[in-house]
Amino acid sequence: MSLPDPRKTEVARLLRRITLCGLIASVAMVSACTVRPLYSSAPLFAGSQAGAAAELRSISIKPVDTRYAQQVRNNLIFALGQGAGEPGSPAYSLDLGVTELVESAAFVRTQTDENESTAGTVTLTASYALTDAKTGTTIATGKRSITSSFDKPRQEFASYRAQIDAENRAARELADLLRLSIAQDLVKHGKTAAG
Repeated sequence: MSLPDPRKTEVARLLRRITLCGLIASVAMVSACTVRPLYSSAPLFAGSQAGAAAELRSISIKPVDTRYAQQVRNNLIFALGQGAGEPGSPAYSLDLGVTELVESAAFVRTQTDENESTAGTVTLTASYALTDAKTGTTIATGKRSITSSFDKPRQEFASYRAQIDAENRAARELADLLRLSIAQDLVKHGKTAAG
């Protein structure tokens, strides 16, 4: 029978300590994570009594002047209010500006010397400013865009209707994108206001 080698036991103790320190460090890093769903019912930020859905429902959107901007506004009101419409006493006000760019995307050579457009794209770009209704201070500003493509048949009305459908699709997607951006802006604002 032989005695244990003191060098091997010293190395074993050192490895155990390193492993234990690594385990403690990884537990500390994991516990420091504060990831949570953006649309959870928990308060949106420290000091807030309302969850994300309630904060988003308290946003009033100012009127707009074009058909496609009204489509974005209507979809955004529905998304923010979860179908309930605009709030009676809003905590926030949203100033929304929407621009449109319609371009031809594909051309086909016809019997004549001219090329005929057969596809197009509609790009809707929204710029917004979110303000606190009580103080009038601007909380956040941003700009988002969505592109939607469409076929352009030879019939004029069918081509026009295809463009309108593309505008409507882009308006729905843009409203969803704006809802996410505004929710993120509210979380950022809550963090800066609380801390």
